[in-house]
Amino acid sequence: MINERNFRTLDLNLLRVFDEVMTERNLTRAAHNLAMTQPAVSNALKRLRETLGDELVRRSGYGVEPTPVALVLWPTVRDALQQLRDALAPGNFTPGSAHNAFVLAMADATAAKIVPGLMDILENEAPGVNLRVVPLTTRDPRDLLESGSADLAIGHFPGVLAELGALHLQENSPRFLYQRLYDGEYVVVMRRGHPLAGQPLTLDSYCAARHLLVSFSGRAFGFVDEALAGLSRQRRVVLTVNQFFTAGRVVATTDLLTVLPRHFVEATGREHELALSELPLPVPPVHVDALWHRQASHSSAHRWLRQTVERASVSGFLSHETPTSSGPAR
Repeated sequence: MINERNFRTLDLNLLRVFDEVMTERNLTRAAHNLAMTQPAVSNALKRLRETLGDELVRRSGYGVEPTPVALVLWPTVRDALQQLRDALAPGNFTPGSAHNAFVLAMADATAAKIVPGLMDILENEAPGVNLRVVPLTTRDPRDLLESGSADLAIGHFPGVLAELGALHLQENSPRFLYQRLYDGEYVVVMRRGHPLAGQPLTLDSYCAARHLLVSFSGRAFGFVDEALAGLSRQRRVVLTVNQFFTAGRVVATTDLLTVLPRHFVEATGREHELALSELPLPVPPVHVDALWHRQASHSSAHRWLRQTVERASVSGFLSHETPTSSGPAR
């Protein structure tokens, strides 16, 4: 790593290049964001490698993959750069002239609800701002936020919120903050010609059916299974996928049942082939929250992002009869 002599001569612009490369994991995109040429970005990385004595990133497919040293170094560099930005330009984020790029982590059903409203706002108020939506594959996205891989995570995070609540009661300052966006409603979805379609589902008929589970983390046990276990019942899950969109397409052509957010059924493009039914058992409410790192709280750009996501959530709520959400394994 760097010694005192090398640090005194370190060009801090190299750290900006390093931060952007780590964010994008792609030299071409990083160069575009920095208004530099790709050879200039490569040269900056070479100089930083020589200073730090580590390769930092390696070629991987269409992008680059960070080394363990880079992964350890990046959060500190990113935090320092953000503090410097906030100190030099406090509260000066102007949406109409901004060219920020934000990364949001969310599931496809959440994106179907929020992203259309987000794009309306951006086109009208912040045409220079870019958004990148990455898949949410966990109930605990704190590592994504800690590493800077996402600016905001949107989803159902019951375990995280429980921990944050406990920290608050102990009068500690949590490293992560959250905001409630909306509550969810889930329904049983099946093809229109399914033997159980068009009639109220009983608990017995539901458990006897074959099921498709949507699990973002890959865990083959969702909140419906937890609720069934509380009744000493279980269902047979014969297929597990990680996207609501895939689930909707599969149940439209099979005799499997699945559970989807009500609003997302239309987004599958197969809504005329699908039948909906209420769940035949009580399940805990599903809340959708925005979660972010405490350090971002005082950034005017991040504050605008949070407020804009909240506005888009309200817009998504008004565009559907019932508020819905996406979240954990179903």
